Amino acid sequence: MTSRDAILQRIRNELSGADKPAPPPPTEVWPTTDPTPEAMAERFTAELEKVAGEVVRCKSIDDAQAKLAELMQTSEWQSLGAVDRPICRELTADLPAEQVEWAKADWDPQEMGRLSAGLVAAEWLLADTGSAVVVNETPEQRLLCYLPPACVVVARSDQLREHMPAAWPEIARSTSDPDRRGEFVVITGPSRTADIEKILILGVHGPKRLVVLLIE
Repeated sequence: MTSRDAILQRIRNELSGADKPAPPPPTEVWPTTDPTPEAMAERFTAELEKVAGEVVRCKSIDDAQAKLAELMQTSEWQSLGAVDRPICRELTADLPAEQVEWAKADWDPQEMGRLSAGLVAAEWLLADTGSAVVVNETPEQRLLCYLPPACVVVARSDQLREHMPAAWPEIARSTSDPDRRGEFVVITGPSRTADIEKILILGVHGPKRLVVLLIE
């Protein structure tokens, strides 16, 4: 058999699958270990803090209300733009009405940019990356994640998931809803870039500060 015949025979064998061992089983990239809620909360906090995010653990909704009021005062935030969700309504119940502006249709982006901070509600929190998955049903809700200089995300501890594969069945069910509108946004820390001279700068493409209020 000539070299040409040998090469052609190997090609035929590859195409036909002859003498080819069975492939090994696929490696599980994100194995599920079923960590406790407390372990996920600790992992989420550690991962988010690595990228300059902040996590405020709250024992109850009342505690979260107090923490938000304290955050508004210490940060000298004069106005808070909020997505109209039940948990956001609860969280801002004790704030002066003139400090809270609710997301509305045709909200002027320049007006949104003048807000001190934006408040959004997460659907899920991913512990392994310190990420918040937020559903934005309108363009105004999406811009609220980006335009104000600070972003506050609120979620409950039962929304923690080990990683994206653990949350994927719920995400898939949600996206398959024919009445679902808008988009999903994954938020991991404040906006950051090092494009210019490899110097890390926060807040160039979005909020400079990200705070997650995690309610037990």
